[in-house]
Amino acid sequence: MSKTQQGSPGGPPVGRFGRWAVGVLALAAALTITPALAQGHKHGGSAPQSAQAQPAQGQPAAAQPAQAQPAADRQGAPASSSYHAPTVFTFKTGISGGRMVYLGVGGDIDGKVNPTITVHEGELVQINLINGEGAEHDMVIDQHAARSSIVVGKNASSTFSFTASKVGEFAYFCSIAGHRQAGMEGMIHVIAGTRGATATGAADIVRDPADLPPPIGLRPPKVVRVDLETTELVGTLSNGATYTYWTFNNKVPGPFVRVRVGDTVQVHLKNPANSVMMHSVDFHAATGPGGGAHMTQTEPGAENVVTFRALKPGIYVYHCATPSVAHHISSGMYGLILVEPEGGLPRVDREFYVMQGELYTVDPFGGKGMQEMDFDKLISERPEYFIFNGAVGALTKTHPLYANAGETVRIYFGVGGPNFTSSFHVIGEIFDNVYTFGSLTSPPLTNVQTVTVPAGGAVAVDFKIDRGGQYVLVDHALSRAERGLAGYLMVDGPENDDIMHTGPAKAGAGQQ
Repeated sequence: MSKTQQGSPGGPPVGRFGRWAVGVLALAAALTITPALAQGHKHGGSAPQSAQAQPAQGQPAAAQPAQAQPAADRQGAPASSSYHAPTVFTFKTGISGGRMVYLGVGGDIDGKVNPTITVHEGELVQINLINGEGAEHDMVIDQHAARSSIVVGKNASSTFSFTASKVGEFAYFCSIAGHRQAGMEGMIHVIAGTRGATATGAADIVRDPADLPPPIGLRPPKVVRVDLETTELVGTLSNGATYTYWTFNNKVPGPFVRVRVGDTVQVHLKNPANSVMMHSVDFHAATGPGGGAHMTQTEPGAENVVTFRALKPGIYVYHCATPSVAHHISSGMYGLILVEPEGGLPRVDREFYVMQGELYTVDPFGGKGMQEMDFDKLISERPEYFIFNGAVGALTKTHPLYANAGETVRIYFGVGGPNFTSSFHVIGEIFDNVYTFGSLTSPPLTNVQTVTVPAGGAVAVDFKIDRGGQYVLVDHALSRAERGLAGYLMVDGPENDDIMHTGPAKAGAGQQ
């Protein structure tokens, strides 16, 4: 963990014209599709082969003839990928703890149950799947159109490959009926940029919007333990700029906490000994003085515990409440807690977690090097950056949202702030249901274009995606897009011409 740094600003100051140019370029980048994000590659093909003598997990394989790769992979992937050195992982199906699972074989994942594997954007990934216990299985990679053949019988195997063309966290799972629910599911983490380009000293503090626990549904109330660690670390703010973030659990926003009404929430707040600042946590979902902040003022090297009952359903903000509260929040110390009503919310296909915040830096927007917090700008409410999930490009370059046409999507959206209200909007979509101000027990508003979310507030919106393409998440105070505030929702699937198409209406259009 890194202590708060008071380093000098990096890079030359940006003049009036330069600042205007940076803003225009940022807006253009935010509101137009880039070829890299627009591409969707389909990779498949499986050729059973021996799993003996595989390379170490996550390491390039030895050079192989090009014809050894499936034709679909050779034709569909970006030219920057190397097909002579795929990143190889081997899995064996098995039983662990009474559940069907995938077991890692070799390298860093050896023996691990449903291991999370990490690759880099544009890499060719090869997966070897071995049947370890005899039942039929396969492996599907969510959002990458990649799957193995079904392996039937002990020691049967299948090999498939795909190009990691999408950045974010994606599930791998068995598609045989009931197997995913029985435990056969893990994650693939695709990091933006090549291995060389991402080897920097600054941390990736961006919370993947798909990183949230699944719905609770029907269960009785219970005690839920929540572990929060306050960290102070240098993270990547934008291309060429870093910032000393203060976080919960190393990411912005903090972890998505999910409980049901009636649960007893036991929060353990730990502040590492190498921290500079005291930290705390205030849960807007808690009933009691300070939302727990009075009981969790935690010095470096200490840990405090606060327990509260989740009395009222809703989607609520939590944040650090140590003076200067605005400084702690702006630096990244905020998150959401969902208190589900009894029985949960209506089912959707995908859920996402997005929060908006502001940063107040000495250098103007677009400055390079280490960015220092400007307290005068903070208290006079003059931010240099507006950001989703902690950084410029967090939801465009680093972790776009992914879905398929025909799916229903729910976004839990909150504003950490600390100061500005958001006019949350998804360009090209209409919210089917809006749980205004985070109220889950009031009837939702329907067919809403833009929703107001105050600082320290939250909302849940859901909608069905009827057409493939790129949709842009914005605050409709659109000048803020010029200061970093934009996200992409990338939707695979047909671009339904009956809904929208280039050119005049077709003959017979409008007739029932």
